[in-house]
Amino acid sequence: FSGVLARDVLLALLELQEELAGTVARAQGRNVTLRDVCYAPLNPTAPGVGDCAVSSVTQYFQNNRSRLALSAWQQDGKVQGTVDWHDHLIYCVNSPLSFKDITALELSCMAEYGGP
Repeated sequence: FSGVLARDVLLALLELQEELAGTVARAQGRNVTLRDVCYAPLNPTAPGVGDCAVSSVTQYFQNNRSRLALSAWQQDGKVQGTVDWHDHLIYCVNSPLSFKDITALELSCMAEYGGP
């Protein structure tokens, strides 16, 4: 991959998302954060930042740098080689509701907040 789907761009996107998630604004005399205004369908009463339904390609890795950095050896019949974030991303784009990809990484495609 290249351009916007390069690994360094995804890492920069994660950094930006973390910065925005930590932003505090002052409104009507009180501090307001992402948790105060986000849509959190699986935890609407007491959402944490990870419960917010943020749409981003990094959600295929649950916004986790460690998962983005993973690689694993895989042998599928006669084909063998290393699988990494590229393979996981391709799988998830085609199967976004999967709880475990079919690569040796066995990562979920579900977002950090638990939805697709």
